[in-house]
Amino acid sequence: MDTMQWQRLISTKRLGHPELTDFVESRSEFQRDYDRMIFSAPFRRLQNKTQVFPLPGSVFVHNRLTHSLEVASVGRSMGNDAARILINRHPEVNPALFGQLGTIVSAACLAHDLGNPPFGHSGEKAIATFFSEGKGTRFQQMIRDEVGPDLADIIWQDITRYDGNANAFRLLTHQYEGRREGGYVMTYSTLASIVKYPYSSLLSGGKSKFGFFHSELPFFREVADHLGILQLYSDGYRLRYARHPLAYFVEAADDICYQIMDIEDAYKLHIITAEQTRQLLFSFFEPHQQQAIDNAYPSVTDPNERIIYLRSCVINAIEQECVRVFTDNEELILRGQLEGSLISHAQPRMRDAFAQCASFSASNVYRSREVLDVELAGYKIIDTLLELFTDAIVRPDKAYSKRLIDRVSSQYQINAPTLTGRLIGVLDYITGMTDVYALDLYRKINGMSLPNI
Repeated sequence: MDTMQWQRLISTKRLGHPELTDFVESRSEFQRDYDRMIFSAPFRRLQNKTQVFPLPGSVFVHNRLTHSLEVASVGRSMGNDAARILINRHPEVNPALFGQLGTIVSAACLAHDLGNPPFGHSGEKAIATFFSEGKGTRFQQMIRDEVGPDLADIIWQDITRYDGNANAFRLLTHQYEGRREGGYVMTYSTLASIVKYPYSSLLSGGKSKFGFFHSELPFFREVADHLGILQLYSDGYRLRYARHPLAYFVEAADDICYQIMDIEDAYKLHIITAEQTRQLLFSFFEPHQQQAIDNAYPSVTDPNERIIYLRSCVINAIEQECVRVFTDNEELILRGQLEGSLISHAQPRMRDAFAQCASFSASNVYRSREVLDVELAGYKIIDTLLELFTDAIVRPDKAYSKRLIDRVSSQYQINAPTLTGRLIGVLDYITGMTDVYALDLYRKINGMSLPNI
């Protein structure tokens, strides 16, 4: 039976520049990946992209940047803890390779949200529905006329199921105008670890979850072939691969921080009470463990500090459980046969407690007025910008179109020779915006604000 091999899965080869060595230094190649993300412009822009709640007012809550940093911290712990077990289990593998797992996972965690458009999942939905049921529906036939029905079908599926995960892979690998080949020239192992859904949009089952756009398929195939990632299905443009094993840790770290930190943010914003928060977080532990946590710091009486300590205990417990699930199921993972997330295979109490948090958040947090107001506003802003800029690329000779197009950075290839290319350029431009930039541009275009004269 085919199985993936750690010796191939951990590789320092870089996309676009396989033999690149800038200079000799003490950092590992995966540390360079991490640092490259930290200092990148797309990563900095995450500070002005919504996580769930409105960007900070009097109470600071998470944005995409703080979320990504926390995910990287949890992911690093998982990778390092798993490495200690795998080193003893696989004496045939150079232990230095396993020693890099924490760094690879943390670098991938930093990058996992880079492709998210403004206003989070609301922005993704606004893009998809603009083309599936809004004024963008006219482009379906235009694309078919330009590229033919077979290729048009997958391009249209990519657009109408628009996904920030696939866009993250594009952002890191695509050669934008004036940029170097290979995009950010990341190592193959880091790139593969980002892809939680290693299949094309045609295999997404109608959901907005897939790993790469058709335009980046050659890059993913190159990465997968080099690392020995198993191809599970292939039929024309319909492709499915196994996950890189470390993608399970990236997914778990994201899920942990998303669910648990959103509960804490909801408490800080007084959307849920301290008692509700305590009950949700205590549900991860057996009664004797709950008592031990309550007795750990009797001198700490501040309710906020007690919630923070309880939250840290929960994250630590889930992280350790995910490492156990991963190492217990290593063979299935290397054969591409483990279905679902690591958390879905956790022991019943922890799995059920996590599901309870998700259900509670869906009903009481994500449907709160503060969250809905951001989603509604973001939806309108994205829809308006898409309408104006797609009109401009269809009729670029119009005076107003020229002014809109001139406002777009040349890196986004909005002047591509084909309509399909120009449309993708518009999507690259809008999805790269921060919430603040998109709102500011929306106001200026609609005459609601003017620059100082």
